[in-house]
Amino acid sequence: MINHVVLFKLKEYKTTEEKQKVLDEFKSKLMNLKSLIHELKFIEVGNHIQINSPSYDLCLITHFESEADLEIYKVHPDHLKVVEFVKKVTVDRAAVDFEF
Repeated sequence: MINHVVLFKLKEYKTTEEKQKVLDEFKSKLMNLKSLIHELKFIEVGNHIQINSPSYDLCLITHFESEADLEIYKVHPDHLKVVEFVKKVTVDRAAVDFEF
């Protein structure tokens, strides 16, 4: 199994409420991928408990049966739609893939 972990840092927002709205939409879009991409075996998405932390704002954890399945996920049209949203609302991203 492959564990794909991604951290996202959002752009600056004028209010906490505005940032929370973006986080909620982000989480919803990511969680929806589970019903759209067969190769995605597990997904967990969590916001940092401190909404205005200087660290990353959102963490994505996904599991795949193989590296090949992860590659299918990366180029899947539904995933690419979410990637376009991600590019609009984030300033940084970090990812790690490992076997478990």
